[in-house]
Order: sequence, then structure tokens, then C-alpha cells
Amino acid sequence: SESLVVCDVAEDLVEKLRKFRFRKETNNAAIISKLKSLPTKGISPDELKDELKTFIVYSYKYQHDDGRVSYPLCFIFSSPVGCKPEQQMMYAGSKNKLVQTAELTKVFEIRNTEDLTEEWLREKLGYFH
Repeated sequence: SESLVVCDVAEDLVEKLRKFRFRKETNNAAIISKLKSLPTKGISPDELKDELKTFIVYSYKYQHDDGRVSYPLCFIFSSPVGCKPEQQMMYAGSKNKLVQTAELTKVFEIRNTEDLTEEWLREKLGYFH
């Protein structure tokens, strides 16, 4: 069955995400997508809490237990609380379209913004390794 398409992902955002995926910097960084995508550099998981009304693509410097370092792209979102079912459907459809378009595989939902910590993110990423 086909997903409900409620939005298109702007070509400039697709291009920003492509460049973001292959960036050379080794710091944590995020693209926070509201009406426009705004790249934000040098941001910690704790600082992302204020942005969870949006979609976040987060490049995180992940130190594995064996000493290797990787930079996974994490898609972090929080479903809006207290909005109408139609708005929830639009949000979900928009989220799915962005995940598919950007080919994101590490997709994490968070219910309480206070839960967004370094430990939470490391635990989520631990399931992939």
C-alpha cells in the first residue's frame, strides 16, 4: 500500500542532507527542519531538547566499545502531543516522506524531551552495532 503523501521534500533540503551525510567535520552537528532547514554546528544532545517540535537529522560522533569511531546520521522526532488526529497524520506522513527521501535508517522517537541525553542516544545506537 502507498503511504499518504502530505508533503514534498524540497530539493535544497535533499541536497543539504546529501552534503551533510558526507561532511568532513568530526564534531556533532544537526540539521533542524522546520519550514526551512537550518544547519547547526557544535550542538550537544542536551541542546537538541528545545528543537523537538521539529525533525532533526543529527550527525553524532559515536565511540564504539572497541575504540572505533563512526558518525551515524540519526533522525530524531517527537510526535506532537494534544493536536488533532488530522495534524498527527500530516506529521507522520511528513516524517515518513523525509525518512524515505533522505534514506535515513536510524530513526528514533522520543516522548519526553528531558529524556534526550547522551546516554539515551548511545543506548539507541547500541542496538545497531
